[in-house]
Amino acid sequence: MRFKNSLLVSLSLALAGLLPATGEAATTTAAAAGGASAAKPNIIFILADDFSLNLLGSTIIGKSMPNVGTMEKGGVSFANYFVTDSLCCPSRSSIFTGKLPHDTGVFTNTGSDGGFATFVKKGNTLETFAVALQSVGYKTAMMGKYLNGYEPTKDQPPQGWTEWDVAGNGYPEFNYDLNENGKVVHYGKDDASYLTDVVSKLGQDFIRKSASGPFFLEIATFAPHAPYIPAPRNANDFASLAYSQAAPWAARPDATAPEWLKEIKPLTKANIAKIDKDFRMRIEADEAVDKMIGDIRAELTSLGIDKNTYIVFSGDNGYHMGEYSLMPGKMTPFDTDIRVPLVIVGPGVASGTSVSAITENIDLCPTFTELGGASAASGLKPDGHSLVSLLAGAPPPAGAWRQEAIVEHHHPPQDPNDPDVQEGPAGNPPSYEALRTADSLYVEYGAPQNDVGYYDTKADPLELKNIAPTLPKAKLDQLHKVLQANTACVGATACWAAESMTP
Repeated sequence: MRFKNSLLVSLSLALAGLLPATGEAATTTAAAAGGASAAKPNIIFILADDFSLNLLGSTIIGKSMPNVGTMEKGGVSFANYFVTDSLCCPSRSSIFTGKLPHDTGVFTNTGSDGGFATFVKKGNTLETFAVALQSVGYKTAMMGKYLNGYEPTKDQPPQGWTEWDVAGNGYPEFNYDLNENGKVVHYGKDDASYLTDVVSKLGQDFIRKSASGPFFLEIATFAPHAPYIPAPRNANDFASLAYSQAAPWAARPDATAPEWLKEIKPLTKANIAKIDKDFRMRIEADEAVDKMIGDIRAELTSLGIDKNTYIVFSGDNGYHMGEYSLMPGKMTPFDTDIRVPLVIVGPGVASGTSVSAITENIDLCPTFTELGGASAASGLKPDGHSLVSLLAGAPPPAGAWRQEAIVEHHHPPQDPNDPDVQEGPAGNPPSYEALRTADSLYVEYGAPQNDVGYYDTKADPLELKNIAPTLPKAKLDQLHKVLQANTACVGATACWAAESMTP
C-alpha cells in the first residue's frame, strides 16, 4: 500500500509535468494520458482566520463543516502542523514567502516590525509563491483578507496577482470596501454583501474564467475572527451549544508557570457566558466557510477539472477560549494557539490519511511552487520544506525529516487599530521563542521575566507542568543551542539543518 500511494503521487506529478515519468510510472502515465500531455494542476488555498484545531472536533464538524469533513476523508491531514507565530500578519507573511519571521522582518500586525507596510518595506512582495507561479504561466487570484494594515482605498495590488479582490477591515463581514483589481467597491448591510459569500462567488467566477488552467486561487476569509459574525441564514444555528470544559479549560497556573500566566485570574460566570456565546458565533460563522468549500468543489466538478485540482484548507493561527483560564485570544506558545489544521486533497493524494511528521506554515510556499513546477525558475529562497513527498500519506524515512518547529513571537504594541490587540485576561505574553518537537515544548521568554519553559507533551499533553527547573544544565544548554540555530538560519538548506538538530 505504501508503494501504491507513492506511485499515485509520482504519476499525478508526472502527468502534471512536474516530475519525469520513468519505469512503471512512465508506462502507467502514458496509458492514462493517452499520449497527450496533461496540464499543470490547479491549486486552491482556503485560509480561515483564527481557525483553531478544536473546530474540527468530531462533535462539531459533522454539523457545521461537513465539507471539510469530506476533505479529511478524501485527503491527507497533517496532525502536527504549526505556525511560526500565532498572530495574523506574521503567520501570513510566512505562508506567502516560506520564510520565518526573522527573515520576513514581520513579527506583529502593526508598528515598525509588523503589518503590510513592513512586509512591503522588507521586499517580501517580490518573493511570494504568487510571483513564482505567475512566472511559469499560472493565473493567480487573491481574495478576502491579505495582511493587516492593507487599505483597499489607497494600496494597489502587489506583484504576482492576476486577480485581486481584497478587503481592509472585513471583520464585521458587512459595510466594507473591496479593492477589485484596483477599483474600490463598497458593500453594505444587505444579506448579499456578507463577505464570505462575496469572495466565494468571486472565487467561482475566477475558476470559470480560468478553467483552461493552470490557476492558483487563495481565498482568505475573515471568519471566524472576532467579532464572530455569521451569515444571517446561520444566526442562532447553535443557540444551545456550550464550549467544552475539558482540561486545560479553566486550569490554574502552578508555581512552575511563567510569570505572565500567573497574573491570570480565575474565570467568572460572566466570563464563561461570554466564551459560550463567542464560541457559538464562531461555529455559525464557520458554516459559510464550509458552504464556500462545498460550492467551489461542486463548481470544479461541473467544469470537469476537479481531478486536476489540489485544494488546501488551513488556518493562520489557533485560538484559546478559557484554556489556562484565559479569555478568548491567541499569541501563547501552547498548542491551543500554534497548532492548526492542514488538510489537502487532490490528484495522487492519499485518502483518509493522517501524517504525523512535524510541518509548519513556511512549508506551504515551497509546496505550492513544487506542485506548479515553479521551484527551479522562481528564485525564491524559502526557509520551509515542500510537503509534496508526504502527500502519499507515508511517513518520511527515519531521520529524514525535521525534528522541531520554530515559533518566534514579539510582544505587540497595545495599538487600538490592531484587530488582535489583547489585554491581560486574554493572555499577552512577553516576546518569546519556542521549539515544538514531537514530544516537547521549549520556550524562552524575554524581558522582563526571562522565564524558561519546558513541557513533556507525551507525559503532559495539556502543557500544564513546566519542568524546566528539573532539567540537567546540559539538556537546557542543548535546547538553547538548537533554538539559537533556528532563530538565526536563512534559507532552506541552513534552516533544514537547524530544524534537524536534536534538542
